Amino acid sequence: MDRNMLNFTVGPVMMDDYLLKENADQVPYFRTPEFSEIMLENEKLLCEFLNAPSGSRAVFITGSGTASMEASVMNFFNKDDKLLVVNGGSFGHRLVELCQIHNLNFTEIKLEYGTSLTEDILKKYENSGYTGLLMQQHETSTGVLYDLKMAGAFCKKNNMFLLVDAISSFLADELDMQAMNVDAVIMGSQKAVALPPGMSFIVMGKKALDRVQNNNMTTMYFNLQDYLKNQERGQTPFTPAVGVLLLLNSRLKNIKENGGAKAVIAHTREIAKYFRDGIKDLPFKMFPQSPASAVTALTSTNGKSAYDIFTKVKDEYKIFICPNGGELKDLIFRVGHIGSISKEQVQVLLDALHQMNTKGEL
Repeated sequence: MDRNMLNFTVGPVMMDDYLLKENADQVPYFRTPEFSEIMLENEKLLCEFLNAPSGSRAVFITGSGTASMEASVMNFFNKDDKLLVVNGGSFGHRLVELCQIHNLNFTEIKLEYGTSLTEDILKKYENSGYTGLLMQQHETSTGVLYDLKMAGAFCKKNNMFLLVDAISSFLADELDMQAMNVDAVIMGSQKAVALPPGMSFIVMGKKALDRVQNNNMTTMYFNLQDYLKNQERGQTPFTPAVGVLLLLNSRLKNIKENGGAKAVIAHTREIAKYFRDGIKDLPFKMFPQSPASAVTALTSTNGKSAYDIFTKVKDEYKIFICPNGGELKDLIFRVGHIGSISKEQVQVLLDALHQMNTKGEL
């Protein structure tokens, strides 16, 4: 596999040069005061970038974003809850599956692919005894950005817990826990954080912390009480992906020194606009009603297979774009705008797509 191909997927993404150099270093021993100090700083910066309420905490789980999704479902909810779960694509479906696996009482809000969650949809569930809402900030499989401010207002009005999967949207679209009334946020290392895969993070406000402490867990690896206790001293219960956490510290400090989360979000939005402006003359239809900055989801208006387009771009032009699986495999392909991407690199992809169009391949 060519590891130097241009990468426009939604994870893993291209990393900055300074991180690539640091990633070549030896991984040190981690049960030390020095590593603990780094971990406490990681927690502080994640909470800061999310504008988390005072007293919020973060935990670090060695596992993909799905690991933190499952840990959240297990630790925040129990058989006494009545939950709403938004399913607008592959990752919303994953939340549904997790609730099924853990025998939780839930109602699925099934959205048509590419459509938004609206206030009218949520109104149907007002004053009905629901205790929690589980949703993505954006549904990565279709590129739809949901209105978290609207969802948060609904939860506040109905005294509901709001759990947000921001694995692909953190640092790509604005996420303000206080302004949006979000109780817990899930993130991943390999998306807009732009690090190698292997770590996921959960930031918890007061409601989430209370739920964790009052839930009786029957799991070892996913017991967030244990993670919170260990994080008080800047450690994790089990051996983490130490190298990724060291890179996280470098990445978060670099973000803070260069304009903070808003600067990264603004760059992502600029890259997304440049790409979208560049494909206006191509036979594509943008899939979602409300597109996220992190990714553009496209379908061919000529009926070409989305997976065939992905394959040709990979094999003939040595560029990664992002395919879909399941029933979306031939319908939608995606182009990511996160990670270390310049307009010049986007232009290389645009030129490739225009060449393919000239050959009738789009």
